[in-house]
Parts: sequence; C-alpha cells; structure tokens
Amino acid sequence: MIEVVIDSIRISLISQHRIVMLRDVDGERQLPIWIGPCEAEAITIELQDVEIARPVTHDLLKNVIEEMGGKVSHILINELRDQVFHARLFIDLKGELLEIDCRPSDSIALAVRAKVPIFVDELVMEQAGILPEPDIEEEKPTGGDDVEKLDAFKDFVDTLDFEDFEGDE
Repeated sequence: MIEVVIDSIRISLISQHRIVMLRDVDGERQLPIWIGPCEAEAITIELQDVEIARPVTHDLLKNVIEEMGGKVSHILINELRDQVFHARLFIDLKGELLEIDCRPSDSIALAVRAKVPIFVDELVMEQAGILPEPDIEEEKPTGGDDVEKLDAFKDFVDTLDFEDFEGDE
C-alpha cells in the first residue's frame, strides 16, 4: 500500500467534473481520480476548514459511525476496473476491523473528516499513476543545446541597434 495525500482538486475544462490529485507521500507520483462536483465541494469544505451551519452527508456518516462505537481507521483505493476506481473503507468497531465497499470520492471525503490515512494499492498506482509535468517557471536550461540556444539568442540581441526600430514621428 502507498500512502497518499490530497495534492489538489482541479476542475475539468470539458465537463462539470472535478479531478482529485492524490500524491504519494514518499515520491512525486500522483493519482488523478475523476469525482463529481458535490464530492469535490465536500472535500474542499473540510480541507479549508469552512464553517457550515448543518452537517453534510459525509459529516453525518462520520457521526453515525462514531455514535455506534466505531472509528474510521483508513481508506484504500484498491482497484481500477473498466476505468472505474474502487475503494474500501476500514472501520474499527470495538476491535473488529470492518471493510466496506465505497466510491473513492466518498471515502476521501470521509477520510479528511476523520483525519485518517489514505492509501492506494501499488498495482492501481502502477496502472494509473502519473508524474507531474514541471511548471514552465520551474523549467531551467540544464546545459547542452538549451544553453547554446540561449547564448545564440543573447548574442543576436546584443547586436541589435534599437535606433533602427524607432518610427518616424
């Protein structure tokens, strides 16, 4: 199992869906999972410590589990089947560990409320994990052709006579 944290929640430009990006705590790999806008909002509300007047569904579920003597232990995104992620919710109920099938989005929303670890099965991360692309601002020439191109451009700029670009006034 690979422990992950929520790196970000992103908005799809093509649909109303959101993507939760889970990042490996020990590396750079990320797991993108499409989720609905309601689940994204439920996760965001908790992550940003937004005060709400009444409990949302995931608050209710956590409260019911606790009132029945249970405690959320952790969640595991355990399978990718037919391009659909599956998850398991683990609840410690008086020393017995219950394992319950659930959607990853719901399990993540519950995990952030219960402040418990989120895990991804290694095979799932191998199948669907990605390495983030560097930001343009972070990309720097590493040498070789990149530096030579920049040097050639600098030489070109240094030879320019800017008076040639002045217009007639």
